[in-house]
Amino acid sequence: MPEYKAPLRDIKFVMNELLNSEQHYASLDGADDATPDMVDAIIQEGAKFCEQVLSPLNQVGDQEGCTWSEDGVKTPTGFKEAYQQYVEGGWPSMTADTNYGGQGLPHSIGLVVSEMVGTSNWSWGMYPGLSHGATNTIEAHGTEEQKQTYLTKLISGEWTGTMCLTEPHCGSDLGTLRTKAEPNADGTYSITGTKIFISAGEHDMAENIVHIVLARLPGAPEGTKGISLFIVPKQLPNEDGSAGERNAVSCGSLEHKMGIHGNATCVMNFDGAKGWLIGPENKGLNCMFTFMNTARIGTAIQGLGSAELGFQGSLAYAKDRLAMRSLSGPKNPEGIADPIIVHPDVRRMLLTQKAVAEGARALIYMAGQQVDVVHSGKNEEDRKHADALLGFLTPIAKAFLTEIGYEAANLGMQVFGGHGYIAEWGMEQNVRDSRISMIYEGTTGIQALDLLGRKVLMTQGEALKVFTKEVHLFCKENADNEQLKEFVEPLAAINKEWGDLTMKVGMTAMKNREEVGAASVDYLMYSGYAVFAYLWARMAKVALDKMADGTSEEMFYNAKVQTARFYFKRMLPRTRTHAETMLAGADTLLDMPEEAFAL
Repeated sequence: MPEYKAPLRDIKFVMNELLNSEQHYASLDGADDATPDMVDAIIQEGAKFCEQVLSPLNQVGDQEGCTWSEDGVKTPTGFKEAYQQYVEGGWPSMTADTNYGGQGLPHSIGLVVSEMVGTSNWSWGMYPGLSHGATNTIEAHGTEEQKQTYLTKLISGEWTGTMCLTEPHCGSDLGTLRTKAEPNADGTYSITGTKIFISAGEHDMAENIVHIVLARLPGAPEGTKGISLFIVPKQLPNEDGSAGERNAVSCGSLEHKMGIHGNATCVMNFDGAKGWLIGPENKGLNCMFTFMNTARIGTAIQGLGSAELGFQGSLAYAKDRLAMRSLSGPKNPEGIADPIIVHPDVRRMLLTQKAVAEGARALIYMAGQQVDVVHSGKNEEDRKHADALLGFLTPIAKAFLTEIGYEAANLGMQVFGGHGYIAEWGMEQNVRDSRISMIYEGTTGIQALDLLGRKVLMTQGEALKVFTKEVHLFCKENADNEQLKEFVEPLAAINKEWGDLTMKVGMTAMKNREEVGAASVDYLMYSGYAVFAYLWARMAKVALDKMADGTSEEMFYNAKVQTARFYFKRMLPRTRTHAETMLAGADTLLDMPEEAFAL
């Protein structure tokens, strides 16, 4: 199993050199504590916790899994103790509202810690990760009484949270959900129904679990317009705020899964459980989007984590494993063979993982800064711009990063050859764990429809322009930089083509709405590669500027430029296929009669 080492140098490069975090935090309201020394101390301590506590439990969680009994669900050995350390360290409260016990630090700092937690032990990290979503939802839509009751406990880490959407007969199509909410005389509601695939739905790590549940009120409109949102705790709160008697909610069974065995994925039964309405009646899906958007950025981190963990493991192996000789002559003449890192195809796999991990880190941290501005920007114009940019980037981050993160995880396994298929090395676990990321929180297809249909076409391309204007400005400012020419010219071309392709898809969609669904995934993947091109061009510029000024870390910065060059020459050309296929037309998918599929 690879021993996770937090990539602190690259984390600091992205935060401080690429995204100018010190200047960013100074521009926010209420971020006075986010000084460089404070931020550095948080990241150092987070890295230590992830390396020393969480990483050793990653394989334990996979091998043991969670166990179910009528008394409750037991998590793998060490998970509960690690969570207590996490709580004692104050990690759950880091970015939360100070009015309810939080530390009030910017959300982007929390994403850095979430990256390290997720990469070191994804299945463990889902327990506190879902609590962040519950916290954000109650903070945004709850009453003051609900905040005092639940936020304080979620923020302290004493209680954890879940998101209860999916039912046995419906996944992403929430308009067909059947869970009922009957009003009680005391103003509460009686919740009845079954939810499935509920991550962290039942466990022994905290004294109470706060379920955020979608359900229908009597007489509610059909479809998504008739969904309301409820807080349904496992233990009903006492007047003093402590966890009291058991509510009528229980785990019916644990799902048997391909991966993330250390996280309890539950079938949850609500048998007239007492719940409290959160937000307006029949506006539950609007409120739940607060939770889902938090979860989508969190899932994007899994794409980064899968690539980073695979890269760390396969890089160490490639340096050590001897096999064959270099085609240009022995590189290890004293040994029986050369280390496999000298072979071009192994370099291809390693560089792909490196380009994915470091590009993903830049994208997620950039998105994190937009979250900061939305929450704490000093003027309305900045907040609106950040919200628009974040809305555009979220489906790309979730879907593109999980798709290429899974590819990178597979390449990490491939570098090991036959050993990668064996459990002891941890590479096959990384592949299994990462596979779910393209499914939950909205599949790649769902995210693609959101991006192309709702974000881009429904705004007549305005959402796209929020980003492409930024890219255009970068290209214009660096048009005369000879060192950057190899990056700026193809970036400018792809940025222009992006708009042209959007126009073409939009025109065909006006004649046939099926064209949106037919083009959407290719459009999303194209968009992801275009966003990465912008980020890698920016990273190359930072690195070239540093080397021009003189630096003791020339190897680090030169590697950035070389990785950018690899990305532009060997990964960005994938957009050619996506450009062709997104314009291939819906008829190539829909002309075949259903009956013919079985012939």
